[in-house]
Amino acid sequence: MTAGNPIRVLAVDDHAVFRDGIAAILAPEPDMVLVGEATNGVEAVDAFQNLRPDVTLMDLQMPVRSGMQAIAEIRAQAPAARIVVLTTYDGDVQAVRALKAGACGYLLKSSLRKELLETIRIVHAGGRYVPAALAQQIAIHSAEEPLSVREVAILQHVAAGKPNKVIAWELSLSEETVKAHLRSVYSKLDVNDRTQAVTVALRRGIIAL
Repeated sequence: MTAGNPIRVLAVDDHAVFRDGIAAILAPEPDMVLVGEATNGVEAVDAFQNLRPDVTLMDLQMPVRSGMQAIAEIRAQAPAARIVVLTTYDGDVQAVRALKAGACGYLLKSSLRKELLETIRIVHAGGRYVPAALAQQIAIHSAEEPLSVREVAILQHVAAGKPNKVIAWELSLSEETVKAHLRSVYSKLDVNDRTQAVTVALRRGIIAL
């Protein structure tokens, strides 16, 4: 890629300071140019349609529409779209979700400038990139049985501080069914109680607060 035909980058993040940081990192690079910015998932889809960037840098936690939803929508419209997730969350489950949604790369916002630039070039060239430490976590957990949709829903309620009785009422379940689901959750996550289950689930990106 030459300066006359640079990699066209779209930056999507709801924090202006972070978008400014991306712009500052890309500015000195002769083979890259920032062609647009967006502050949420809805704007991201519109900007992609209007600008058709070569690489989109996408945050996940945003208002109006999440980055995960935006990735899926963009890829549905443009299967060849090259999207790199830039997030503060290093959970293996969330990373897998993003990659399945269509992301080609997954990078933490704490990554060094050099790693970001290399990832943009790798993804633009048709490759995929996940940090080694995160890839190892994905591999470690890949053989484990995932939590069911119902188990995740119950765990999300637990994280909100709700007792089993309230969870049962809100999900139209018996209290014994809730307890059974929680025992399954403990087994799958290899934990002993509610607090540990929530802590592990948050760290791995299974649930979010």
